[in-house]
Amino acid sequence: MTAMFMSWWRERSEREQRLLAAMAVLFAIVVGWLGIIRPISMAQADARERHARAVVALADLKELRAQSERVAARPALPLDETLAPFVTRSAADAGLTLERLEAEGPQQVKLNIAAVRPSAFFGWAQRLEVRHGLVVQQVAAFRNADTTVAVQATIRRPSR
Repeated sequence: MTAMFMSWWRERSEREQRLLAAMAVLFAIVVGWLGIIRPISMAQADARERHARAVVALADLKELRAQSERVAARPALPLDETLAPFVTRSAADAGLTLERLEAEGPQQVKLNIAAVRPSAFFGWAQRLEVRHGLVVQQVAAFRNADTTVAVQATIRRPSR
């Protein structure tokens, strides 16, 4: 086979040999580019993208872990205290005026607030969840004529 190629090669003129050699070099470059370099660069780009997603997922998991550790370390509402007096006291401490508070057993209350700034109410609700382990189960907020809202909410102890 090599002998046949060598005899074929010798039959070509010098100009044809140079053109065939240049064609072989260009063919090797194209095959190297399309068959080696391009797939490797595409795989590298995919790996970078997967790495970036993994870094974001890891950061999210670390934040969730920190939140769960904060929740586990928070002081829970004492089991012997009923919920209604605690919510009333907590709302008064936050500067909220409860229009109505109805206890639905020792574990759950429904409340109405006639007028409250949304940021004040939702900040208080978040503190109830984060600091005391209570669950704000339902919230309905209705816009008032001014910048306040009327709120109806249900707050309960989590089931253990």
